[in-house]
Amino acid sequence: MVLRIAAALGATTTVGLFGLGREGAPGTGTTAAPARPSPPGTSPPGTRAPTAPTAPAPAGGPAVGPAAGSANRPMAPSPYRLQPMTSHTPPRLQGARALPPVRQRPFLRVAGAGNTMVLTFDDGPDPRYTPAILGTLRRYGVRAMFFVCGEMAVHHPDLLREMADDGHVVGNHSWSHPLIPKLKPSRIRHELGATSEVIERSLGSAPLWYRAPYGAWNRHSFEIGAELGMEPLAWTVDTLDWKEPGTATIVGRVLDGAAPGVIVLSHDAGGDRSQSVRALRTYLPRLIDEGYHLTVPRR
Repeated sequence: MVLRIAAALGATTTVGLFGLGREGAPGTGTTAAPARPSPPGTSPPGTRAPTAPTAPAPAGGPAVGPAAGSANRPMAPSPYRLQPMTSHTPPRLQGARALPPVRQRPFLRVAGAGNTMVLTFDDGPDPRYTPAILGTLRRYGVRAMFFVCGEMAVHHPDLLREMADDGHVVGNHSWSHPLIPKLKPSRIRHELGATSEVIERSLGSAPLWYRAPYGAWNRHSFEIGAELGMEPLAWTVDTLDWKEPGTATIVGRVLDGAAPGVIVLSHDAGGDRSQSVRALRTYLPRLIDEGYHLTVPRR
């Protein structure tokens, strides 16, 4: 009787082993026991269910020892996290699109067919002067560029939205208008990054252009600007309106410097800009009468 029972148990064990072999991957005689599925929503943080077949065990038989049961055990979540290169990179720019190359000098002119010119205004927005400039541009159907300072923009998001709604380009002019070459790279990154965040928060997209205060650039500003997805833009004609030379003088400088590809620098903040407002009302219709197309650069 004992011998019969032993023979029956041996046959049962043999059938069980062959059954496991048939359920394994093709070409393998054995396979590790499948991991017990977890109920939905109970997967450990940082893990996900495998989507591809598991690799067969190495030749020489199943693994033994502590590693034998670890093949199907969920990995513990790693405390390591990748951090962005800049603490002020807007979320939309983190891997969302290709970054521009690092320039060694800013753009001074724009390319375009015919008598194309660009009007730019720095230091705003200022509720005392920016609305009047926007109104004149709107009257003649002209698009321009506004390089805004973060410390001004954060208090006047409505003016930023008005600029964008009228088709103007809103650029980055730093946060507090410092002399960039005198700053540490971390401070340059803050000046540009914080301003880009204010613009993106107001308009839904980060700026694509920036301009260094006083036209003072350095290698770090070009590198950090490129990291933030921006191209550097300078100017061809400086009206020097910040010196308040008189409305007629500002008009004369714009008309004398007018030419295809020219970028004109004016200001809508940073002091008394009433002369700049009056000058725009005079020289803009004259530029249009002379056949100039006032537009903005493309990216």
